Amino acid sequence: MMEPKEILYELRTKNGLSQDELAEKVFVTRQAVSRWENGETVPNTETLKLLSNLFRVSINTLLWSQHRLICQCCGMPLEDEILGRNRDGTLNEAYCQWCYADGTYTYHDMDDLIDVCVRHMTSETFSEEQARAYLKQTLPKLDYWKRYDELSDNGQFEQFKQQLVEEINALHVEGMPRVEKLNALVGRFVNLAYRLPSGASVPFLDDGTTYLGTQLESESGGNRCYGVLANMEFILICTYEAEGKNPELVLYKKR
Repeated sequence: MMEPKEILYELRTKNGLSQDELAEKVFVTRQAVSRWENGETVPNTETLKLLSNLFRVSINTLLWSQHRLICQCCGMPLEDEILGRNRDGTLNEAYCQWCYADGTYTYHDMDDLIDVCVRHMTSETFSEEQARAYLKQTLPKLDYWKRYDELSDNGQFEQFKQQLVEEINALHVEGMPRVEKLNALVGRFVNLAYRLPSGASVPFLDDGTTYLGTQLESESGGNRCYGVLANMEFILICTYEAEGKNPELVLYKKR
């Protein structure tokens, strides 16, 4: 098990920084960095926040806490790469990217969240009924749902999602069913590369950004699905085969 001094040394060297360069970035002296890496001291709270933002890891990781973080909205175990982000781009160690994006809570109906989570939890040994029962027991105990009245935005984000749904349906894409709901989707899991007329294949999304989207079966059947992704800036519609193979861009529209 690595100690904080080893973690800090590894992160510094992995990012190609000297002790002087790291010190400059977090507003301390080189001697302070040296003391951290020798295990003589640990960074104070404000410096830990700066290090967390610089290295894109949680404070929990920097201090190698034995406490396992879980998303306080969906209950998912949290790793550094899926932490949500505050409006200023800093990491938020209470939520995952699917539930909290750029300072916005993306789920406002517990039943909707359960519907999404169940699809990823069921297996041969864990039935849908068991998954739903587990989530209905677990989610109300999490901080977001306990403090929902305090944390909610009075339905503003839900209104935005509904506006997007109406805009997408108004496009009348041939063969695509009506969109009923949009869920949070993280870029790196849906960032397909589409072939352009030039022959080049280009991804359109940012891997670290959370979007709103859904997958729909084609009205005409077949082995291709429709994928819908959107945010405040654009609407993207594509088709693809199982596991995102052979994607084709159908529409990209700036809002």
